[in-house]
Amino acid sequence: MSKTIASTYASSGVSIEAGENLVSLLKKDNPHIGGFAGLYPYGPDRYLVACTDGVGTKLELSIAAGRFEALGQDLVAMSVNDLIVCGARPLFFLDYYACGKLDVEVAHRVVRGIQDACRRSGCLLLGGETAEMPGFYDEKKFDLAGFAVGEVEKTKLVDGKSLCEGDVILGLPSSGFHANGFSLVRKILRDRNESLQSAFEGSTLGDLLTEPTRLYVNEILALQTRVRVKAMSHITGGGLTNLSRVLPEGLTYDVPFANIPTPSVMKAFQTWGGIPDEEAYTVWNMGMGYAVMVAPHDVAAAREALPDAFVAGTLRKV
Repeated sequence: MSKTIASTYASSGVSIEAGENLVSLLKKDNPHIGGFAGLYPYGPDRYLVACTDGVGTKLELSIAAGRFEALGQDLVAMSVNDLIVCGARPLFFLDYYACGKLDVEVAHRVVRGIQDACRRSGCLLLGGETAEMPGFYDEKKFDLAGFAVGEVEKTKLVDGKSLCEGDVILGLPSSGFHANGFSLVRKILRDRNESLQSAFEGSTLGDLLTEPTRLYVNEILALQTRVRVKAMSHITGGGLTNLSRVLPEGLTYDVPFANIPTPSVMKAFQTWGGIPDEEAYTVWNMGMGYAVMVAPHDVAAAREALPDAFVAGTLRKV
């Protein structure tokens, strides 16, 4: 596996810049757009919080590997991990399953994975929609979307407004690629003629690439009872740039790449694709799936509550 192939996210067909430009345009019409989740005032003392997400082209690999329950967890995690960024706790979840021809067994396994991930996140799967669309989707393909709703008391809202220079960014390890950057992963696989059955460090690429997205809900909700969390970020598409989404004007982040414990399979794909660090840490999470920002004096207590957390970096003035 020595052949190196130059590859970028854009060359795989995905433009992060185009997505950012769309959000910028939408913000002109609705300034509330752009956060990890939306807030709806619900009574005098709380917000309802809602968000939506999908699994992206990880679907192709997971379908090929037959890891359907894992896809269910991916779907839930991508939404509830967004939901908790503002301090909310998940209440319920809805799913959308679209296919060319309904395979009842496959759909049941996916929904079973959704139900289990909801249970582990403390929320209910209330229902969803199953749509058969022959001629639009291939008979062996399906698509997924998920919708999570939660709540947070106004006094407990985590909004980043109290952040200041010197605050510490704690990272939580990812379980791998999670569900972002798979158009580039798939391109590298094709260019190298690798398969999901290819061996990699005692496992297979298929098992490692389809490892489900880690659920952070319970540990983050528990953390908030022990320390003052100033801001949080779910590290998804856009990699480390997700940190900027919660920072007030005038602050930026310093996160040395070496501080992040990157799984060897992610390092391998970076090498195989000939991807420079600046792009790899913008396309993939590179081992940090979630970030928590606290004052320096709260770091010890936060790390006690989050045993696998690591110091990723700090905040500084622009």
